Amino acid sequence: MAEIRAFRAYRYDLGRVGNLSEVVAPPYDVIDPALQQALYDRSPYNAIRLELTKDEPGDNEQNNRYTRAARTLKEWIAADVLVQDSARALYVYEQTFEVEGRIYTRRGFFARVRLEPFGSGRIYPHEQTLAGPKADRLALYRATGMNLSSVFGLYPDAANEVFAHFEPVLLKTLPIEATDHLGVTSRLWIITDSALISKVTGLMGPKPIYIADGHHRYETGLKYLAEQIDAGEATHEDAPARFIMMMLVSMSDPGLVILPTHRLVSELPPLSSDQLRAVLQEHFEVELVGTGEAALRETWERIEIDGTQAILGFGTAVDGVWLTAKLRDSSIMERLVPEHSAAWRELAVSVLHVLVLDHLLAPRFGVQPRCKYVHLLQEVADAIHARQVPLSVLVPPATMTHVELIAGNLEKMPPKSTYFYPKLLTGMVFNSLRSH
Repeated sequence: MAEIRAFRAYRYDLGRVGNLSEVVAPPYDVIDPALQQALYDRSPYNAIRLELTKDEPGDNEQNNRYTRAARTLKEWIAADVLVQDSARALYVYEQTFEVEGRIYTRRGFFARVRLEPFGSGRIYPHEQTLAGPKADRLALYRATGMNLSSVFGLYPDAANEVFAHFEPVLLKTLPIEATDHLGVTSRLWIITDSALISKVTGLMGPKPIYIADGHHRYETGLKYLAEQIDAGEATHEDAPARFIMMMLVSMSDPGLVILPTHRLVSELPPLSSDQLRAVLQEHFEVELVGTGEAALRETWERIEIDGTQAILGFGTAVDGVWLTAKLRDSSIMERLVPEHSAAWRELAVSVLHVLVLDHLLAPRFGVQPRCKYVHLLQEVADAIHARQVPLSVLVPPATMTHVELIAGNLEKMPPKSTYFYPKLLTGMVFNSLRSH
């Protein structure tokens, strides 16, 4: 069973730093150089100075962005910019945000979760990881001894029974609030009631946890723990390095949104809708939607109404035409990738990459298509208008059921199958990995 615990977080002293909105930052993996600079300019205490410190000329092993982050963290703690809470707590975290004109509120709570190797317990990944980000995060762990940003975990709870226990406290207590650069409003409540904490952690005990976001951070936590044990540290079962900070959200939370990840396909030659139809019609029922941005949006409406993983939308830049294509017979996927489960093979992203891009388009044109990933229809419209790529593909998002089935089967989903929006802010809470 997964082991969930309250912890004593480090948090900003707002009397010293001012508005929390000025000091929070997105996680490292969605920050480009322009946003990094904007966050640096926002406040001398912005969490970017820990989460993604700037490189500087002359950096070496002794002086680099990791050592600067560690020095900044030490200075902030010494100056009471960051203060550790006196009591162990669970931290309820609520985010209100807008997607394609609709308002959502997602709610969960930060806790410490005992690390366990994948496949050995009740914590399941669903994404492949890359060596580069893990090496970067490990260097930061070593330097700071702190979870700066959180792993995002999901747990099954059809009736949202766990979170319901927080509701009476939330109604009586004002939260700490921040608004980020995307207009997402974050709220934080500190829960120290020991009876409530015991109730919640007890209910969470039997539940599996599926990692939604933060796979690199989780695997880095395992590596850091192994290093600590090899060094003779973290020897007792309650050592902080044996845990990792997670935001835990019910799979049934009404604000849990998985955005679609559409593909802008390059490397192909200019491709007309008639050429594309000729390629697709062997395996798909192809329907013409129309031309222009209105057709793009109608294509997406048809995909949403269909509600399955078997339909894709294709836009060809050379003539501005949009088509829908619905797979006629799923047995082709079983022949192409028999090593994968039925749930994996039915994913729209699997059908697109395995059947359409690799099996149909690559041999036909003698090239290997490459993809850029976007989430909003307007991003697709802009790419088509500018003729940035010859082909755009609208892809329905994977569902929570797919995440649960595929991850529970110890199988990894194809890259960019899910995008849980919004990201969790860095700077709401920090978790120390060192004993005090």
